[in-house]
Amino acid sequence: MKIENSRRLFEEARKYIPGGVDSPVRSYKAVGGTPLFIDSARGALIRDADGNEYLDYVMSWGALILGHAHPLVVEAVCKAAGKGTSFGAPTYKETELARMICGAFPSIGMVRFVSSGTEAAMSALRLARAYTGRDKIIKFAGCYHGHADSLLAEAGSGAAALGIPGSAGVTKGAAADTLVLPYNDIGVFRKTMEQYGERIACVIVEPAAGNMGTVPGDPAFLVSLRSLTREFGALLIFDEVISGFRLAYGGAQTIYNITPDLTCLGKIIGGGLPAGAFGGRKEIMEYLAPLGPVYQAGTLSGNPVAMSAGVETLKLLLNGKVYGQLEAKARALQTGFEENAGKSGLVVSCVRSASMLTLFFTGRKVVNYDTAQSSDQVAYTDYFRAMLESGVYLPPAQFEALFVSASHTDDDIERTITVFKKYCASLKPLL
Repeated sequence: MKIENSRRLFEEARKYIPGGVDSPVRSYKAVGGTPLFIDSARGALIRDADGNEYLDYVMSWGALILGHAHPLVVEAVCKAAGKGTSFGAPTYKETELARMICGAFPSIGMVRFVSSGTEAAMSALRLARAYTGRDKIIKFAGCYHGHADSLLAEAGSGAAALGIPGSAGVTKGAAADTLVLPYNDIGVFRKTMEQYGERIACVIVEPAAGNMGTVPGDPAFLVSLRSLTREFGALLIFDEVISGFRLAYGGAQTIYNITPDLTCLGKIIGGGLPAGAFGGRKEIMEYLAPLGPVYQAGTLSGNPVAMSAGVETLKLLLNGKVYGQLEAKARALQTGFEENAGKSGLVVSCVRSASMLTLFFTGRKVVNYDTAQSSDQVAYTDYFRAMLESGVYLPPAQFEALFVSASHTDDDIERTITVFKKYCASLKPLL
């Protein structure tokens, strides 16, 4: 596999862009080597600058649930762009997409559009603090909610540590009101609420985590979040930037049958274009300006081209067959990974939530960030590079999710399993 053009383009990019990339995981720092520069894509295939084709399981980090360049989505984008790409004024497409989102999520009575998941999460937190009149928030180790300062706090040692800055440039003050707890641990959460409950504005969580690799929320854990936040008067925020419209049309909350107070959305709602949103009960959302005192704004919020792509994507997802097909393909991929790893003696844990999954190189059951970190990242790098050499493009980092799209065929899944089987066979002399 020749990647001379990608190498040349990467070297040029590094002259003008920090690290040569606009999002760190794209740099391949976790797996080594030169990142591929993508030239084009269609369906489940991407083509790099050297003309190499790969089966894509990154799918723009989950945003492209229908696959690349779906003809009806592209048609909607072109039609919208032909009328004008941005107005800084209301358009009907915003209302149309908002109505579809409110119809899909029973917990959402009103929704506000932004341009990214980071904006959605930081805006939801500001709204929650204003609504409750409280300052402290709870997040969970391994759950990523964008790069707003207060959400980059790391977990400290002990059951419940006050947040410390998780990035250079984040002040202690910005992180001081953030409590970071272990994911899926009911006991620690209960004790923390008993200690801090009357000071907690909100609890924010990925109900199906995708940023420590794929780690589903335990149903009993999520129920405890709902019951204890209600008991102490705090708001519950579900970050469904990844899981919204991915696990089900109404997100993870419809699967778990849990109603959060606020929900953050992104990725799929933009149909491959930049878009995010946060929504919830009307009495909470009406605290936003211009109705209420919480200021939030954005020049490109509700961009008409992104809204058009989102509307068309959600229309196509309304077909009841899509989610069943996604589930079946992802389950077949999981089974193929597990069976071939088992036959070769390779110790792995393949964790799946609907059509997203992660292969961890550990014998431990992965239920939170600590157990996810037990994965052998050197082994993941070897796996990533072997699959890439055989034309299968996976997330270039262990702690990311693999995404199956509607454009992946049964043959694509079988081909991926065959490549993995070949990889497992290559390890036998080492076992």
